[in-house]
Amino acid sequence: MGDRLRLAVPNKGRLLEPTVSLLHDAGLVFDSRERSLVSSCENFPLDILFARTEDIVEFVHDGVADMGITGRNLLVESGRELDVRAQLHYGRCRLEAAVPTDAPAQTIADLDGCRVATSHRATSERFFQDRGIRVEIVPLSGAVEVAPRMGLADAIVDLVSTGSTMLVNGLRSIGTLLASEAVLVAPPGADGHATDVVTMLQAVVDGRERRYVMMNAPLARLAEIEALLPGLGSPSIVPLARGDMVAVHAVVNGDELWGLLGSLKAAGASGILVLPIELLIQ
Repeated sequence: MGDRLRLAVPNKGRLLEPTVSLLHDAGLVFDSRERSLVSSCENFPLDILFARTEDIVEFVHDGVADMGITGRNLLVESGRELDVRAQLHYGRCRLEAAVPTDAPAQTIADLDGCRVATSHRATSERFFQDRGIRVEIVPLSGAVEVAPRMGLADAIVDLVSTGSTMLVNGLRSIGTLLASEAVLVAPPGADGHATDVVTMLQAVVDGRERRYVMMNAPLARLAEIEALLPGLGSPSIVPLARGDMVAVHAVVNGDELWGLLGSLKAAGASGILVLPIELLIQ
């Protein structure tokens, strides 16, 4: 690894904007307005390589880049042995098997003996082989969802985010082969500045999923309020001017917040303040 780390990121598509946002939120300063091949960070020894999402795994495997951000589905499809250093929690989708709405198949196992069209050939073949389901894979590079209607296949395996495209094409899902999201990948054993980048990005991801909650609480009901707070470790307790009241500070999961606030109020908490967390290093 040279003096500067090289991070390959998508140059277009649905992963581009959230990836650039993640890097900026981590405090990295670089020009993302011009879509040149390389953009150098001003405040960290990092060069950002903008590449096709489909090529990023190969860039990292071949040493063109030291790390990369791509979809987990592309990593699995490639079969390359790279480490997933962080799951970034955006670009979520599923690789699903689907059949026409009037087809008899109800589960993936029911596809035994069927023709299955997909652009994810390697992943699909491994999945079916591992489960002893005999299928004929029909490789397609695009428009997979129309394959049953065209008589090319009995079923498909395709990426799904909302499922609306399947519905429009008269298909229904019968099972998930793989759950995918954006991931940060690196060769096994990568260290040095690579570890710093992992820490930066993971801090943003963890911070986005938590909230900092502050409240006033009656001292007599402190144990009850503490029991309601499932955050990181014990909450901080700060004495107030009134001897029968304390301030309670805690970090809680964002998806638990609204189910928690009513219980805190019922336990006597007041003046509840909820703040976002920019970075959280655990």
